Amino acid sequence: MDTLTRLETTIQQRLVADPGSSYVAQLHARGLPVMARKLGEEAVETIVAALSGTREDLVGEAADLLFHLTVMLAEKGVPMGEVMAELDRREGTSGLEEKASRSE
Repeated sequence: MDTLTRLETTIQQRLVADPGSSYVAQLHARGLPVMARKLGEEAVETIVAALSGTREDLVGEAADLLFHLTVMLAEKGVPMGEVMAELDRREGTSGLEEKASRSE
């Protein structure tokens, strides 16, 4: 089992945990808008780390970003496998071609 799969499994379990014992359960209890805001904050922090932080800062912020993205996907019932399948589908396609195909 890879790291993202283990993380997804743990998050699924913690979504239904007691909010007093789990950060993920606290996010779930506070609702999707709070989750979305937190994901946005982590995205900005990742960008800042990329532009002006150390390599370690970027690694830490990227981990936070992936964690919060995984929480939001779980909240919306989107399995990581679906995201991976979409990436697989895009593999071998030019990014410019893929982007153009979405705007048609």
